[in-house]
Amino acid sequence: MNIITFLRELSQNNHREWFESHRSYYELAKSDLLTLAGGLISEISAFDQTIQHLDPKKCIFRINRDVRFSKDKSPYKQYMSAFFSKDGKSSQSAGYYIHFEPDNCFVGGGVYSPPPEVQQAIRSEIYFNSSEFVDIIERDSFKKTFGSLQYDKYFRVPKGFPPDFAFGELLKFKHYVASCPLPDNIVQGTDIEQFAIGIFKELYPLNQFLNRAIQNF
Repeated sequence: MNIITFLRELSQNNHREWFESHRSYYELAKSDLLTLAGGLISEISAFDQTIQHLDPKKCIFRINRDVRFSKDKSPYKQYMSAFFSKDGKSSQSAGYYIHFEPDNCFVGGGVYSPPPEVQQAIRSEIYFNSSEFVDIIERDSFKKTFGSLQYDKYFRVPKGFPPDFAFGELLKFKHYVASCPLPDNIVQGTDIEQFAIGIFKELYPLNQFLNRAIQNF
């Protein structure tokens, strides 16, 4: 794949002049990502039919950074990524994510940084169906693949829920996501799609639970 090679060069030359003079390199990397996205949509659809309608072009993120409110004015992201969700890459639905960045490639998914109403819906679903949720994230294959849910937690059980709730820790998550690294030999080889699909299959029950919560709020 051309993605990591391009990104390593970009990290050393993150300015418009270089990018425009090497746009053909970017187009090759983008083409690789689009091809991979198309294959992933097809394979994921075999077990999650909610994404079978997706257009690969609408699943990959722009490489341009929004620098309006950032001290870092570098015009381009130093990674390339795609997100597959039934309502599109910018929706709040749970989905499947793949991320390419030198020395930090990974696959995963779920719901990242949900707005308050979505976060509350997820918490309520967990509160009323805690055994089901625990069964999902404590499954041996889930723990072997992801370890656990990741990212930051709030310090206290959120308002509106009993502070002594037995599974109160599960309500503290700021995000409901899980991920695992993409090994270098996979990134540089020909098995990326197969590897990612194996991860996404493990993620599917979590996404089902989260999307049910979001649909019901």
